[in-house]
Amino acid sequence: MSNLSDIFSDYELLDADDRYRLLIDLGRALEPMPDALKTDATKVRGCSAQVWVYPMREADGRLHFLADSDAHITKGIVALVLLTVQDRTPAEILAADIEGALAPFDLKNQLSSNRTQGIPNMIALIRETAARYAG
Repeated sequence: MSNLSDIFSDYELLDADDRYRLLIDLGRALEPMPDALKTDATKVRGCSAQVWVYPMREADGRLHFLADSDAHITKGIVALVLLTVQDRTPAEILAADIEGALAPFDLKNQLSSNRTQGIPNMIALIRETAARYAG
């Protein structure tokens, strides 16, 4: 996947339908998450679609996340969130302004509320995971 600023450069030039297509393409580009990891323990609460996030700690201490959703556009939003934290140290994730990085996409105004309602819960889960590994 590209970086967030490259994606936003494309995103801001698109109309609503093409923005949906871009999000769907981002979701398709996510690293596959094995079905065995899609459990109640990895499920993000409060999402209208099902979303799962599974953290893995790399040998160098960085966190790598596998994630998936059963809804195409939601999966694209998940991909955007992961671009802000993927393969960073727990301290870097805790210091990251994830909401600020996503703000230019104006997702709350671009998408229906049921597509974006789980974003804060996913971000909270990622931060809780980073805090657990940082401690």
